Amino acid sequence: MERVVQFVGPRDVEVAEHEREPLPTGHLRVRTRYSGISAGTELTAYRGTNPYLTRTWDAEARLFQDGAAGISYPVAGWGYSEVGEVTEVSPELTDTPDMPAVGDLVWGIWGHRSEGIVPAARMAGHTLPAGLEPLAGAFARVGAIAYNAVLGAGLHLGEDVAVFGQGVIGLLATRLAQLSGARVTAVDALDVRLETARQYGAERVLNARTDAVAERIREATGGLGADAAIEISGAYPALHEALRSVAVDGRVVASGFYQGDGAGLRLGDEFHHNRVQLICSQIGGVPPHLAGRWSVERLQRTFLRLVAEGKVEVKSLVSHVVPVEEAADAYRL
Repeated sequence: MERVVQFVGPRDVEVAEHEREPLPTGHLRVRTRYSGISAGTELTAYRGTNPYLTRTWDAEARLFQDGAAGISYPVAGWGYSEVGEVTEVSPELTDTPDMPAVGDLVWGIWGHRSEGIVPAARMAGHTLPAGLEPLAGAFARVGAIAYNAVLGAGLHLGEDVAVFGQGVIGLLATRLAQLSGARVTAVDALDVRLETARQYGAERVLNARTDAVAERIREATGGLGADAAIEISGAYPALHEALRSVAVDGRVVASGFYQGDGAGLRLGDEFHHNRVQLICSQIGGVPPHLAGRWSVERLQRTFLRLVAEGKVEVKSLVSHVVPVEEAADAYRL
């Protein structure tokens, strides 16, 4: 039997069992070791705020259409941060270059399932780098999301960047921005996260609840403002403060998954008067000017290489490891 974590309604989680399916041609079967819970995108389905639950995405028109839901409960097998062991490979894939073999540890996306049946095209080159702990493989996708935002910010050596939100992805963005040569100001509402941000390379930390963030950033940059800001919390007030914090013609990268109407966001203020560039970073693609050399696949592989080389540390970002039977408790946490 295969076990799958699914949402049967808002904030209602169960572990369902299904019969194992035969392996189709052109696929691999992977037994899951770890599957990371996304505290952003995934929790929108758990809480019932995801736009797909109330509207339909028209992929051809690139628009959400009202009138029908694109997905409905039960929502099964969400999750995009998996690592596991290959247990079966479709016979015709033998000797295919870069194709994992039985027994290899691999990273990829197959959801919160005890095993995944994954198309071979999505697994080529996904063998875990030598010496890397299996748990680190669960960070390939979230690391790529952070990496994408940093590339979108277009940072240069010696520039100032503010990173709003110091959860897992925000901390990784802080570290990657620092590795890129920027001076990082980390912003969050929780002091414990700000303490960790210092360990990840932040030169300054500001508490969004107690500090006048934009004013402090301008003071620290001689009145100029940050060259760029990355907003990764998905909170509209944080996005607004990011717009207030950058220099004239500065850039703000919106990398969070914002929900509902934009309460707290006033685009007639600093955004308008300082001619701020507001761009979206979303893991469906890389910044357009880099698309000739970079891809989402390269983002993921490069991030894991940086982890394997000891330049980015991920193990301490894991707060809890729970058995699948306790999935409902994990989501409540």
